[in-house]
Amino acid sequence: MPRDTQHKTRRYAVDNLTCGGCVARAEAALAAVPGVVSAQVNLATRRADVVTDDGFDATALDAAMRGAGYPVQPTGGRELRVAVANMTCGGCASRAETALNALPEVLEAQVNLALKRADIRLAEGADLARVEAAMEAAGYPVTPLDAPETTSDPDTPEDETAPLRRAFLWAAALTLPVFVLEMGGHLVPAFHHWQMQAFGTFPLRLVQFVLTTAVLFGPGRVFFRLGVPALMKGAPEMNSLVVLGAGAAWAWSTVVTFAPQIIPETGRFVYFEAAAVIVTLILLGRWLEGRARGQAGAAIRGLMALRPDTALRVENGQETEVPLSELRRGDLVRLKPGGRVAVDGEVVEGETYIDEAMLTGEPLPVAKRAGDPVTAGTVNGTGTLLYRATAVGADTVLARIVAMVEDAQATRLPVQSLINRVTAIFVPVVLVIALLAAGAWLAFGPEPAKALVIGVSVLIIACPCAMGLATPVSILAGTGRAAELGVLFRKGDALQDLSRVTLVAFDKTGTLTEGRPSVTAIAPTNDCDEATLLTLAAGAEAASEHPLARAILSEARARGLTPARTDRFEAVTGGGVVAMIEGETLRLGSRAFLEAEGVAVPPTDPGAATEVHVARGALYLGHLALSDKLKPEAARAIAALKARGVTVALLSGDAEGPVDAVARELGIDEAHARLSPAAKREQVAAWRKQGLKVAFVGDGLNDAAVLAEADVGIALGTGTDVAIEAGDVVLVSGAPTGVATAMEVSRRTLRNIAQNLVWAFGYNVALIPVAAGLLALLGGPFLNPMLAAGAMAASSVLVVLNALRLRRMEAA
Repeated sequence: MPRDTQHKTRRYAVDNLTCGGCVARAEAALAAVPGVVSAQVNLATRRADVVTDDGFDATALDAAMRGAGYPVQPTGGRELRVAVANMTCGGCASRAETALNALPEVLEAQVNLALKRADIRLAEGADLARVEAAMEAAGYPVTPLDAPETTSDPDTPEDETAPLRRAFLWAAALTLPVFVLEMGGHLVPAFHHWQMQAFGTFPLRLVQFVLTTAVLFGPGRVFFRLGVPALMKGAPEMNSLVVLGAGAAWAWSTVVTFAPQIIPETGRFVYFEAAAVIVTLILLGRWLEGRARGQAGAAIRGLMALRPDTALRVENGQETEVPLSELRRGDLVRLKPGGRVAVDGEVVEGETYIDEAMLTGEPLPVAKRAGDPVTAGTVNGTGTLLYRATAVGADTVLARIVAMVEDAQATRLPVQSLINRVTAIFVPVVLVIALLAAGAWLAFGPEPAKALVIGVSVLIIACPCAMGLATPVSILAGTGRAAELGVLFRKGDALQDLSRVTLVAFDKTGTLTEGRPSVTAIAPTNDCDEATLLTLAAGAEAASEHPLARAILSEARARGLTPARTDRFEAVTGGGVVAMIEGETLRLGSRAFLEAEGVAVPPTDPGAATEVHVARGALYLGHLALSDKLKPEAARAIAALKARGVTVALLSGDAEGPVDAVARELGIDEAHARLSPAAKREQVAAWRKQGLKVAFVGDGLNDAAVLAEADVGIALGTGTDVAIEAGDVVLVSGAPTGVATAMEVSRRTLRNIAQNLVWAFGYNVALIPVAAGLLALLGGPFLNPMLAAGAMAASSVLVVLNALRLRRMEAA
């Protein structure tokens, strides 16, 4: 087939294009990416059309363009998530991804071995049935996955581990007699002599043949079902190695049993026990791996379990229990004591406390009354509520969180592309090594009959499974645990980049502070007292919508005071209010406003607070100090970051006084006040030019630009809708301590991946030569194929178990 038929055109949106020079540099950067045949960048549309061949790596292109300063995003087509069957090792994942990317209907595809699924981008108008047929022919059938609100991951432990467990138990039951008959005689000579006297050689071997054949073609048939077609297609993988190894041992032993005359006398040994034990141990390894992998993915199932199956819909005063799928926006829903909130909504009537810990990590229940929002999956206390549905199905916060966790778990770090390229050639290389080692021992070894043992051991001990699982299973466990701690990684790059951050910059209002003013001090003169001053101020502010007015009214209510009755109210823009109370004029506002009205205001020291001064007629009555309180966790969050050696800064649009006061109280050394969103972005860009890795933490409401500029944007979930879309990382609870937790998750996950990779590659580098007879050449023993099978099975299990340690992480 001509090579041009393998070319594919992909379209990307390109950021930061401002001139013809940018176009030239972006085109040069694209052309330098391996697998790119040609690239054309359009300044007017800010798009790039990239022609690629079979060697193209989308991750490499993304990294190269980010490094060049022109980040790209694929455009066009539709995104789809599919389950991929028959993947058992890293080689399978690599071949499945190659097969997907080779299809003209697929613009991009990324396969995840740990989740056994793929994220693909189909071309406009592409026929999914053609993709399904092509992947069926390739040996890796794909099945579209539904949205997260309607189904869970098909690879749940119940689906995956139950058949593996049954297969292992059957194999173990059939293998045990074979193992005892053969190895028992080696370990206990008297037992061997008894066998020979009681049964003889042929009947014993016949029994072993029958049982081993039952193991291989019963519970072990999965290896033949997957491995033989892969061999026939010239694309061997892990199952192929098992088929060749166990099959060779079985075939040799079968010939020795039924036609010993064609085998030299020195080689008339049977290895039925090796074939049976190999299959049994690998099935055991896959069962244990499946169980562990299911535990690593428990986060999504835990989140999905938060949803109730039904809800009480209220229509015309009648309550009807309906499935969640029947609820629509605007429906009225009854929430009874102890029940879970079915969908996102707004309270219409009733009061209660709702436990939101499972979503936000906040341990204390939150008071809810008319007008307050409620979130699907949270647990009601003892009250009863009527609420109106505002978001259902995939639009609920819970469903979006589940989707984000799934996206993070499906992400691929740059190192995974290298691993995939290695595993793609790993199995063919192992086959060559096995043939060379067995051939050399057959030709030159002192015991030519051991050539079979060596060949089988090399085939069995090699393990691309561990290499393929090293990265995705750590991401699966790390991001899952992060979600349980209230930290959501929206983008995979953030998981890696956050571990390298050296400076964390915080927004102030709503991030380190509560985001709303409250009365912190009441200072009456001798002509008044605190209660009277607060009662008059609350009366004057009763008709105002200003945040300071609401804070004053809230303080009065909290103290059980009734605001004074106002006969007339007038708001003075930028100054304050004028009200008529009991026939007297009450003025309330800034110092400048009262002085302009002829009121003598004594000197005060506002510090970080905003002062609201009060006068009745010309008589000054005192002032109220209001400030935006620090969040209770703010000091602990800053201390935790500084303890990790991270520099902390403050970027705020507020005035110098409040900003400096917050910085002093929290121990932040660098603070910038009166910054517009554009100025915040410029400051972050300046830090990055100095070589610093910067994370910015904001509430996502007006910080989208700076969140995007930072190496990692961390949005607080208190501004849920906007924050979720703005940040690379979302802190669901809105607590700033989540920043340190996110950094700890990142660091430990990256360290765990490194440990897995060292083990996976080190295992193969060290043991393949041993299996090839290196120790035997030096006078040591041969590696028994059964031990090789045990080591191979243990390698991938150990990688998964190491990743599971991430589930024990605690919040910082």
